[in-house]
Amino acid sequence: VQLQASGGGLVQAGDSLNLACAASTPTNSPYAVGWFRQAPGKGREFLASVDWRGTIKKYAESVQGRFTISRDNAKNTVYLQMSSLKPEDTAIYYCVARRGNWRTRDTEYDHWGQGTLVTVSS
Repeated sequence: VQLQASGGGLVQAGDSLNLACAASTPTNSPYAVGWFRQAPGKGREFLASVDWRGTIKKYAESVQGRFTISRDNAKNTVYLQMSSLKPEDTAIYYCVARRGNWRTRDTEYDHWGQGTLVTVSS
């Protein structure tokens, strides 16, 4: 599975931003997909994941209510809609995929996109 993330950029605190992740494998394949991020000097942080059916979604507490994960099977694309962005959301955002059910540990995802940088200014 090859993943290509896009949509990062520089925004101000309180703004919204939508990330997209194009997958080489149809998103209705039995792969869970999700998003992680890595801020400067920190480890990778789980953000959200959705099962291959699109019916079960999991969010980190830090983004619950602000971020929404979704997928468009027709476009083989997974999205992360981010709102009420804060300076602490500044990081490189990665889309990920794994065969089977969603997980929250980065080591349990076999496929990673190249990352897209999100910078939130105060």
